Amino acid sequence: MMFQIPLILTSSVMCILNSFEREGDSNMKIPNVAVNGCSVLIMSLQNNLKVPEKVELFKNLSNQYLILAHSIEALEPDTITREMINNFTEKYDLLQSQCLFEDIPQKYKKEVIKSWSGRFLPLQLNGASGIKRNSGNSSIEISSEMV
Repeated sequence: MMFQIPLILTSSVMCILNSFEREGDSNMKIPNVAVNGCSVLIMSLQNNLKVPEKVELFKNLSNQYLILAHSIEALEPDTITREMINNFTEKYDLLQSQCLFEDIPQKYKKEVIKSWSGRFLPLQLNGASGIKRNSGNSSIEISSEMV
């Protein structure tokens, strides 16, 4: 959305300005080239960031995690078998492999680590991402080799 607003505004303004141009005058060539260049730059940034795809992936993963959690909660303790546990583990591992942890900003990773201090964390937050929990206090540091 943030990238779409400048594109819409510049295109609208240039459309209005181009409509006032008289035949034989070429005073709008440079602004047209500049606006077109900026538009291409903004669109290429938007395509490289792939924000809509990442948002859709996050929503899908969130729904799949929720479905997995509900199916685990619905189990009766007497009916749990080793095969069921293996099945849930495989589903969880598949969801974890689809999650792009490298795209999650460091500040959110730190926030999760702080809120879950003293508990087990996923491998992606337990040192593999370059974020280390200091054992003596609640501070968090980022490893220089991972940044």
